[in-house]
Amino acid sequence: MTRRLIMARHGQTVYNATRRMQGQLDTALSDVGVAQAHEAARLLEGRGIARIVASDLERAANTARIIAEHLGLPVTTDARLRETHLGQWQGKTHEEVDGAHPGARAVWRHDASWAPPGGESRLGVARRARPVIEEIMADYAEWDDATVLLVAHGGTIAALTGSLLGLNKDQYPLLSGLSNAHWAQLTARPRYTPGSTDALDPGTPGTAPRFAADTVAQAQWYLDAWNMGA
Repeated sequence: MTRRLIMARHGQTVYNATRRMQGQLDTALSDVGVAQAHEAARLLEGRGIARIVASDLERAANTARIIAEHLGLPVTTDARLRETHLGQWQGKTHEEVDGAHPGARAVWRHDASWAPPGGESRLGVARRARPVIEEIMADYAEWDDATVLLVAHGGTIAALTGSLLGLNKDQYPLLSGLSNAHWAQLTARPRYTPGSTDALDPGTPGTAPRFAADTVAQAQWYLDAWNMGA
C-alpha cells in the first residue's frame, strides 16, 4: 500500500525575482507567482490529492489556496513548514551577503549542518518540519492510495526530502534548487523486512502490504520525481 506525498514550492515573489533572501520574512506572491500557482493547480489536477497542508507564510498559503480552490479542497496551515530562518541574511540581496560574508553562501549550500549567522541549518529545518509528515502518517488513515500535498518553500522541501530519504548530511546538496511552483513527489511504503511479503514487487497488484498502526512510523520513502512543473 502506497502513500504519495507531493511537496510544492510557492510561486514567485518580488524577493525571488530580485535575488533577495526571504527566509521567514512574510512576503507576497508577485503577479507572475499568482499565474504560476494557477498553472500548478492545473497540472496537479488528477493526481489524487485528498489533503492540502501549507506553510503559514503568505506566499505559500496563498499558493495553496489557489491550488485548493481549483481542486475543491480545504487548506490547513502549519508554522513548522516555514522556510529556513536565515538570521542576519534575511532581507539582503545575494550580492550584499556575498560582500559581507565572502564564500559563506557556498558553504551554506554544500554543508547541511551549517547555519547562517542567527539562522537555521537544513538539518535543523528537517527536524522542525518532519513531525508534520509523521503526524499525518499516524492520524490520516485515508492517505492509503491517495496523495497529500504540502505547499511550502524550496529550502524546507529539500530538507524534508533529504530527511525522509535517509540521506546523510553530505548528500543533501545533491538535490538541486526547486523552481517556483514546482514540486517533488515521494512515495511511502511499509518498510521491507527480510523474509516477509514486503520482498514482493510493490508494483504488482495484491502484493504490497498495508500500513498498520505499528508500521507507519517506520515507513520507507522513495523519490519519484524532483522539480516537476510547467
